Amino acid sequence: MRPPTTSGSADPIGVPGPVSTMRVRSASAPAPGRPVNEDLVFRIGPLVGVLDGATVPEGFDTGCVHGPEWYVRHLAARIAVAEAVRPAARLTSNLAAAILAVRADHGEQCDLDHPGTPSSTVCLLRDCGDQVDYLVLCDSPLVLDCGGQVSVVTDNRLDAAMAELRETVAVLPGGAADPVTRFRHAVSVQRERMNRTHGYWVAAADPDAAFHAVTGTLPRHGPTALRRAALLSDGASSAVEQFGLTDWPGLLDLLSTDGPGGLIDRVRAAERDHSDRLRRHKATDDASVVFCEFEPTV
Repeated sequence: MRPPTTSGSADPIGVPGPVSTMRVRSASAPAPGRPVNEDLVFRIGPLVGVLDGATVPEGFDTGCVHGPEWYVRHLAARIAVAEAVRPAARLTSNLAAAILAVRADHGEQCDLDHPGTPSSTVCLLRDCGDQVDYLVLCDSPLVLDCGGQVSVVTDNRLDAAMAELRETVAVLPGGAADPVTRFRHAVSVQRERMNRTHGYWVAAADPDAAFHAVTGTLPRHGPTALRRAALLSDGASSAVEQFGLTDWPGLLDLLSTDGPGGLIDRVRAAERDHSDRLRRHKATDDASVVFCEFEPTV
């Protein structure tokens, strides 16, 4: 298994911006046995992010010559450009600009209206000096410690869509009861609900999706100042949501002591030892964490 990649200041791209007062550690690892990681962690000056590309089930077309790994790398690069050009713009605006730019990166050989076009969740956190901005799109949660109170920012629309989907599949005619047929039907229905008002939103080919993200601003000063934050792909948040290894405050404490790589190690052990608790159609998943600690301010 390829070990998690870790960094004391999460890496690939740097651009000018305000001096950040956050310490950043990150880790990202592909699912065991898979050579490709469809997650991506990054830092762009005062902005950190986690992207989780949607895996394409075997046998499904996407209308595109590119895959999820290509998409998340191009999206991160385009977010970097948007932040460099407009560092004070809203995160939604810069994400929309990035999605639009990646649409152009595809070239003319891809059908970007195809329901299976490559897509990714987005979780962003930006240190603006006196405040911190965040953005969550789809199921990559953000865990926050503000003044000792831990909360979680989530976008539950995919979960809601999947719950409705399971009800739809459950009433398929008896002749369509085999698991393969049900799974293929479920994927087709899920694709139809992507980036729709009564479905769920994710970064793909439509820049309007950015404006449906969950966003907010947190203080950097005072008794409710942000102290710690964890950006997670669902492969890492499964430590709490699927396996119950700890609760959200415990997850932040674990990251403080063992770091992101330590959390991913525990998830891998749980995937091996408690496969009965898995809710995904796959036994293991890419896992990514960005952990931020903020210096106390007066």
